[in-house]
Amino acid sequence: MNITLSLNEKLIERARLTARKRGESLNSLIRKFLESVAGEAPGEETARELLRLMREHGGHSGGRRIRRDEAYEDRT
Repeated sequence: MNITLSLNEKLIERARLTARKRGESLNSLIRKFLESVAGEAPGEETARELLRLMREHGGHSGGRRIRRDEAYEDRT
């Protein structure tokens, strides 16, 4: 089924750039977003996306091991 969306031109260009960086089309990016919002994204696809995000945005500990009490020391 086809749908028509009214979107800001700058938003569309930013979304196209994001899709290009991910190696997919804007149509595919929007479809995946709608599937995830509607709760229909296949588990395997979701897992791949999570792994991709973890690789891209790894931790910032510099390899230093952090103890549990250190991780929560600022929380009260």
